[in-house]
Amino acid sequence: MVTASDHDAVMRSAARVIPDQRARREGSIGQRSKELKRKKALQKLAIGAGGAGAVVIAAMIAGLILNGIGFTGVMIAIGLILLAFVIAAMLPGLPEPTPETIQKADLKTLAGKTEIWLERQRPALPAPAVTLIDGIGTRLDQLSPQLATLGENDPAAQEVRKLVGEYLPDMINGYKSIPEPLRRKDNGGSTPEEQLIGGLRTIDREIETMTGQIARGELDKLATRGRFLELKYDGAGEE
Repeated sequence: MVTASDHDAVMRSAARVIPDQRARREGSIGQRSKELKRKKALQKLAIGAGGAGAVVIAAMIAGLILNGIGFTGVMIAIGLILLAFVIAAMLPGLPEPTPETIQKADLKTLAGKTEIWLERQRPALPAPAVTLIDGIGTRLDQLSPQLATLGENDPAAQEVRKLVGEYLPDMINGYKSIPEPLRRKDNGGSTPEEQLIGGLRTIDREIETMTGQIARGELDKLATRGRFLELKYDGAGEE
């Protein structure tokens, strides 16, 4: 349970960074999500460049056949080149990650997809939680290189997927499902907002622990810790 002093400390920390958080709400919380977005942007650019190249080649062939395309032809070609880039820019962006797709994501993109999902949740969360979400993004960046040392179906990989694709989304979605007026109302010694903040801090620590255990090759400990978390969260849900 989050104590009053813990909550006050998080609130004070959040107050110092609220201006920065507002500026970053639409930004990336980690390098892995940036890489996925950059890759998609480059794909769109390549499509636009391909269309523009096709227009140039067609214009050159038409010029050879017709002995020139004239000013009007040049302007039409320029318009078609611009249209190719506009159409490419309007193509769909990255698919919206969901908890289900995160659980099934390959280890190479797991951190990035989790970060993108978290970025989409920030507008619905209180400022202290946004601060913690940004920190989790940094933890996921640190975790990602260690995941590359695992096999896709390793038990340790499954434990990581369960943490970021099940426990984390369940916690955030559970908070979002609570009506706004009730989120700061005391419920058994703490408010839903305080419970969310405490849960996010726990997730942050667990990702840090998992990163260290994978780096040290302590995969048996990681599997045991995963079972502990499962019992812990299942027990909390029954209370």
